[in-house]
Amino acid sequence: MTLWHGRFESSMASSLWHLSESYPFDHVLYHHDIAGSRAHVQGLVQAGLLSVDEEQVLLEALGEVESEFDRGVFVRSGADEDIHMAIERRVTELAGATGAKLHTARSRNDQVATTLRLYVRDALVDVAGRVLALAETLFAIGESDPDRYLPGYTHLQRAQPVLLAHHLGAHAWALTRDIDRLLDTRRRLNVSPLGAGAVAGTSLPIDPGTTAALMGFDRAFANSMDAVSDRDFVAETLFDIALLGVHLSRMGEELVLWTSAEFGFATLGDAFTTGSSMLPQKKNSDVAELARGKTGRLIGNLTSLLVVLKGLPLAYNRDLQEDKEPLFDSLRNVVLVLDALRGTYESMTFNGDVAARAADDPYLAAIDIAERLVQTGVPFREAHELVGTAVGSSIRTGRPFRDVVAETPALAAFVDVFAPRETLQSRRSRGASGPVAWPNQAETWHRVAADLHRRLRELGADRTEPSA
Repeated sequence: MTLWHGRFESSMASSLWHLSESYPFDHVLYHHDIAGSRAHVQGLVQAGLLSVDEEQVLLEALGEVESEFDRGVFVRSGADEDIHMAIERRVTELAGATGAKLHTARSRNDQVATTLRLYVRDALVDVAGRVLALAETLFAIGESDPDRYLPGYTHLQRAQPVLLAHHLGAHAWALTRDIDRLLDTRRRLNVSPLGAGAVAGTSLPIDPGTTAALMGFDRAFANSMDAVSDRDFVAETLFDIALLGVHLSRMGEELVLWTSAEFGFATLGDAFTTGSSMLPQKKNSDVAELARGKTGRLIGNLTSLLVVLKGLPLAYNRDLQEDKEPLFDSLRNVVLVLDALRGTYESMTFNGDVAARAADDPYLAAIDIAERLVQTGVPFREAHELVGTAVGSSIRTGRPFRDVVAETPALAAFVDVFAPRETLQSRRSRGASGPVAWPNQAETWHRVAADLHRRLRELGADRTEPSA
């Protein structure tokens, strides 16, 4: 029996039931739906629509239902279309006639919107904490041996030498932006829809501000139609996760390259690699490849929801049920990738000698020679041409670039740039990749990380210790 059976003369067709039911995936919302119902009950008491005794009966019943879910003993009825119906049905079984008052002044429309906001609010903070843990892992690896360096690439061609700490730090800085986006989305969604009803509010004397405060929302909705139809916060969450996924995919691609025999910059621990069913010698960076692959799924989930939303008239439409599966899928998969990548980096052995040899490629000193010329007053374009001519001569003749520079009168004075680490040392401008500039970046990073820890602590969800 459905909650709306009074209007209908026949039961729902089985094909419609199977199309409509959402319990198989939305049951994960039970904790947050019960939290919203508790606040709703307290709001009904304040409005004079429930007695204190009735409040006690309903709160005890809600507590028992939550315990049943927690213990894995909740039994779904054949009529439980979704988690919201399941909880109300079970509360009514436990509370008797009083249970029939639970849905007073409430629609599934504002109930679902409230439950989902509570769920996403917690999920965003959880993901943000995991992102910060990964970012700090990257930074810690770089700081553990600040002398390691490798080539920095543009167009996947060797460009200039960079500290490993600087390189991994670049990923960490991108992740801090992801954290900021996640927390900013949380701030924007922290508005309670409870009390908006089906579309136009209610004639009953409830106070949405009361229930908003009880649930920890910053405020209650201003417009009932917007409150029940708004899924911007889901779209924003999926965008935040999709862009985070893009950053994780870039890290995965890099690990695939670094651990190949052709690069040889790094080796991953056995616990974070796989073998081949056919080739005994293989050690595959599957974690990194899955990080790349999952990103397509995260982007697809965002696209899926935006297409669902694009043509909906106000206010609530059943299309909005399609917001949950992509949301749950993205949250689940990004958590899997974040945790696996963190362990992967912790297992990584960086082959410093191999990376340093690549970074000491003499051609990477070309820009340093050009900049030395600039310091003597030569216009940069003229300096660029002079050095480029020397590079071309070296490549065409097969002679070492150092020898060509030493034999070119305009360049010979700068042959010292070929000393090991010299080009790395010269990268000293603000935010640059060399050891002189690094301490300032590290100080800034730790300050930013400490602030992110503070923000997470204020939300009651700091997963890691502040960086030193």
